[in-house]
Amino acid sequence: MKKSTKERMLDAGLNMLLRHGYHDLGLQSVLKETGMPKGSFYHHFASKEDFALQVVDRYMDEVHVGLDSSLGDLSLVPLDRVRKFFESTRDKYREDGYLGCMLGGLGQELSGVSPVFQEKIEACFGVIAGRIAACMEEAQASGDLSPDADPRDLANLIVNCWEGAALRCRLRRDPAPLNTMLDFYFSAIIAAQEPRNASAED
Repeated sequence: MKKSTKERMLDAGLNMLLRHGYHDLGLQSVLKETGMPKGSFYHHFASKEDFALQVVDRYMDEVHVGLDSSLGDLSLVPLDRVRKFFESTRDKYREDGYLGCMLGGLGQELSGVSPVFQEKIEACFGVIAGRIAACMEEAQASGDLSPDADPRDLANLIVNCWEGAALRCRLRRDPAPLNTMLDFYFSAIIAAQEPRNASAED
């Protein structure tokens, strides 16, 4: 299906924001990348800020596709579904040259100077954590997480750890920080379960 003018601009914005950030995103560069006249841009977007915010929404559409695919894979136990989401995200980073997470990059660049972007990016992370927390609740119900665990806290923790690892991934152009973080996180969850499982066997 042929993409609309607006979709083409948003797709270009995804790539450019990831690679260059907000401050280095120029209107002329977007127009050159898409071959669109200036009037087309202002027909769809009120300003550069509006454009970037809609690019974030476009990015979140892709995130939800990944969440649906991974967290909805009922052939896997809940914790494996969570890990699958992050492993799939890591694989997407590879396609982009290990540039990391656009949300994290924009958050670092703009959170101190733009309340609009600060709220927008934090809300996006909250949505992602909320969906992961729901899967963590399934893991808890099936006995794979302690009843004392807080699924929302665990979801926020993995998102926070992932974003830190994604930054190191970008700096190094190397997935190793992501892999190490996932191994450590899920090993810690399993280790936390072992005393409870041992008690149940006694």
